[in-house]
Formats: sequence, structure tokens, C-alpha cells
Amino acid sequence: MERTLVLCKPDAVQRRIVGRIIDRFEQKGLKIVGLKLVKFSQQLAGEMYLMHKGKDFYGPLVEFVTSGPLVAMVLEGNSAIAVARKILGATFGPDADPGTIRGDFGMSKRYNVVHGSDSPESARREIGLLFDNSELIDYQIAGDEWVYARSPEGMI
Repeated sequence: MERTLVLCKPDAVQRRIVGRIIDRFEQKGLKIVGLKLVKFSQQLAGEMYLMHKGKDFYGPLVEFVTSGPLVAMVLEGNSAIAVARKILGATFGPDADPGTIRGDFGMSKRYNVVHGSDSPESARREIGLLFDNSELIDYQIAGDEWVYARSPEGMI
């Protein structure tokens, strides 16, 4: 099973749509293994978005993600990164397809509601920035046999 980080950014918290966002991932069958409300410091925002340092949108991005609380969650499932990114939709709300989180809730290119890890490497790095191993809970979902097919290798 793969893990990914998803953030409900300050605009999602302020608009009170976090529950609706979480519901999308649960409906799909992804499992929440970590969840918390956090406030990014300038340092944490800088570490989180280090790859964008020097780009014209870096300063406004850091200002945005430090402007209020956000909800961080670690999701687990088969191909969790790719599945979550499809649910999130294109980066900018106006470009995102209806039915995706950004397509349904995003009108701005700057306030884009959510963040999702884009690779296994970034997922590990980002999860490590926000969660200690003790905060990630490994457990079984009783209905997983109705989400994943069984094979000799396990659930697929």
C-alpha cells in the first residue's frame, strides 16, 4: 500500500469545506492513517515548498499557506498518489475538471484549496515534515474486501 500527503489549505478551512474534501477520498476507498489541524510557520512552509524557491510564485505561496490553519492528512491505498491527484484535479481551479476537488471548489489560481504529493519521494519527504511515525496509525478497514479485489499477492 502506498501513502500520500494531502493538505486542505487555509482557504479550504476558512470556507468550511474540509469535511467535504475528506469525504471524496473516503468514498473512493483511500484510508486516513494520519490527520491533524496545523499552522505552518515560515520555516515549515519554506521546507515544504523548497523546490519552488526562486520562482515568482514562491513568496505569495508561502504567505498563503502561513495565513491560517490547514488540515494535513496521510492517505493510504493502492496507487494512493495517482488516485489522490486525480481526485484533486488540475493545479488551478479554473482549469480543473468538474467532479474534481479543485474543479468543484476552486476559482482562483492562487487559492487552489488543496495540495497533494506528486511522487513517492515527495510523499515520504512531505509526510516526514508534518507527521511523526507515532502519529500514523496502521489499522484494518472492515470493508476493504469490497474496495479491493483479492489475489494471491494480497488485495489489488
